[in-house]
Amino acid sequence: MNNNQPPKRIPVILDTDIGTDIDDTWALAFLLRCPELDIKLITTATGNTHERARIVAKFLEAAGRTDIPIGIGIPLEGSPCYQSEWVKGYDFEKYPGKILANGIQAIIDSINTSSEETVVLGIAPLPNLAAVLMQDPSIVNRSRFIGMFGSIHKGYFGSGDVAAEYNVKLYPYSCREVFSSQWNKTITPLDTCGIVQLKGEKYQSIRGSNDVLVQAIMENYDCWTKYNKNPLYNGFDPQTESSILYDLVPIYLAFSSSFLNVSELGITVTDDGYTIINEQGGKIHCALTWHDLQAFENLVVSRITGC
Repeated sequence: MNNNQPPKRIPVILDTDIGTDIDDTWALAFLLRCPELDIKLITTATGNTHERARIVAKFLEAAGRTDIPIGIGIPLEGSPCYQSEWVKGYDFEKYPGKILANGIQAIIDSINTSSEETVVLGIAPLPNLAAVLMQDPSIVNRSRFIGMFGSIHKGYFGSGDVAAEYNVKLYPYSCREVFSSQWNKTITPLDTCGIVQLKGEKYQSIRGSNDVLVQAIMENYDCWTKYNKNPLYNGFDPQTESSILYDLVPIYLAFSSSFLNVSELGITVTDDGYTIINEQGGKIHCALTWHDLQAFENLVVSRITGC
């Protein structure tokens, strides 16, 4: 027996609406730098999913990871893309990696052909994953779901005002389909992900890095702050601080929960996008509080900078 054999990496699929909020870009960089995770597929969700795929493709090419297939998800209205300037002039047709036009089928095929349980990471509204469950409900037996969704006891920026969180509110019926499914489900609601922000030395250690992924993040961050006029997201200064980095937390939860306190709750989704505790609702593991937020932030900084 070889005791030096490295542990098996966890197969993951990322479903992202990269381009609307900059946190998806940070999350993709973090994901690429987590050795515990084996990225099998990245799919784009809502809005102009082709444009989002261009952002993913350019980012993966910069990272030297064109081995990761990109699936184009269901194009739907209602989701702006603020990072299009970053891919202006980028020739998507010459991308050396694999582009799959049917992202829904790509998710199903990836799960069904894996010899290991796949983690499906949802950091976008859920029409893609609801469609996956409709087409092949059996995938719940070979995968588990982890995502950034909802508001249980706290709202945006740590507020005591519970909110209709964006990823739920945009397409609540799709979210309801996923939350009521037989998937093994874990979420980080605003209670925990809504207070993750890098400032001071931690942020400057990233901002000042010459790492290729950091440079791609910062280029996108500058672009995002230039074009994003949504009052929920703007007002951050790329020179001194990150935005709220909601989507980093589900990436971490794919391989560990030691920095978080997780409880199983019954959750129902209202028509107006609220996530309500209800014993009759779908059973979901909810990361409700931090055990050690500072340790998590330190991990993020070290992984993203490659230090």
